[in-house]
Amino acid sequence: MYDLTGFQRDLLYVIAGLDEPHGLAIKDELEDYYEKEIHHGRLYPNLDTLVEKGLVEKGQRDRRTNYYTLTRRGRREIDARTEWESQYVDH
Repeated sequence: MYDLTGFQRDLLYVIAGLDEPHGLAIKDELEDYYEKEIHHGRLYPNLDTLVEKGLVEKGQRDRRTNYYTLTRRGRREIDARTEWESQYVDH
């Protein structure tokens, strides 16, 4: 996970916390957190990067809507990050 941007890490955490979210649901969650608009040109290329890295799987709900889920590797990366963080931050 060390090679991800902060935005990509946030995408992973949002996907982990929702049940097969579609892109707009992820976008809404991040807009609430960042308190500003997330443009499609930022969102979808970063989601594609996570798919290419094997951290997220992209499925198709219908012809227009994709959904995203963590892979086992994505879950392991989050768990490893949480363990690493716990050395420095008391959760």
